[in-house]
Amino acid sequence: MATPRGKLSITLGLGSGLTCRADGTLFAMSDRGANIKMKAAVRDFGLDHFKTHKHIKGLKVIPRPDLGPTIVELKKVGDRIELVHAFPLKTPSGRPLTGLPLPGAVEAGMEPAFSLDGAPLDPDPCGADTEAIAALSDGTFLVAEEYGPSVMKVAADGTVTARWTPHGSTLQTDPPATACLPAMAGRRRQNRGLEAMAVSPDEKRLHLVLQSPIEGETRLRFWTVDIETGVLVAEHFYDFDNHNFFARDAAAGEVFADDLKVCEIACLGEGVLLVLERISATAKIYRVDLNAGPDLQKTLLFNTDYAPEVAPDLEGMAITSDRSLLLVTDNDFGTEGVATRFYEIVFNAPFAKAYPLSIADPATAPPFSQTPGSPN
Repeated sequence: MATPRGKLSITLGLGSGLTCRADGTLFAMSDRGANIKMKAAVRDFGLDHFKTHKHIKGLKVIPRPDLGPTIVELKKVGDRIELVHAFPLKTPSGRPLTGLPLPGAVEAGMEPAFSLDGAPLDPDPCGADTEAIAALSDGTFLVAEEYGPSVMKVAADGTVTARWTPHGSTLQTDPPATACLPAMAGRRRQNRGLEAMAVSPDEKRLHLVLQSPIEGETRLRFWTVDIETGVLVAEHFYDFDNHNFFARDAAAGEVFADDLKVCEIACLGEGVLLVLERISATAKIYRVDLNAGPDLQKTLLFNTDYAPEVAPDLEGMAITSDRSLLLVTDNDFGTEGVATRFYEIVFNAPFAKAYPLSIADPATAPPFSQTPGSPN
């Protein structure tokens, strides 16, 4: 896309969530779509008409509202990640989901969306800020997003068949939502909604985690809900590590406790989760056991402070074997010129090592509109 200061490149973002189905098939979840902060729109792309919008706090520029949440099937071939096919999420009527805020969501007023030419974009009942994905053995998916926050049930072709929001929610969604998730999820901080989820081995329970503690709390709540109804069946409490112990971030500038966030979880066994906790440059992977009681104890397994080859902004994590994980970074659809990076983490006690993986050239990646089984 042309701008006064050159081309704005948008690539398919793959890094918001990863999942490995029981048969070993890998899937990635894109973010809501390309979005640019107002200052960057002026500074990097010369969109000076946004200078008159300085009074609008939290403004986001959405250059391609038509490019929204997308599921991508992946395949690992040696040290290379290949893209098999991509398919956007859509409503039962076939309308693609967008990355715009939901009507009534806090972001609709506090993070208003504007087009590249400076026109305001209306909230959208089909909007979703997708951040996590779980692939079920029957070929369907569960997807978590931040705006509602909500959980969506998704058919194999990307059709959203149901959507769950917190108890008491009156959000307008398409398809219409069922308010069944813990009411406290509605108290999530802005842009810190449902960020991570994992399915139990028997596929009867869904583990859900907000990115940050709800307003007024310092501990993060881990929720386990019934996978059929969304009803809460268990709650656990998670304490973050000391923010000063995230060395790469601390070296780059002052960090605070509020900077900490959980960006992904994966199920290692019945009630046993791996947790990806990070600021930006430093990410840590912990093991927690939900069976041990409501207060979760953490065991550190991996720390990128000792793996400088791993890039910042890790968001996706999938267990690929009893000794390996796949990690991916979030590149924000390439609007800042950053490429998606994949890493294989291999555990060989007492050590763990990260191996960078190459990825197919984005120019050869499947288009956003491709559907499963269609030709490249």
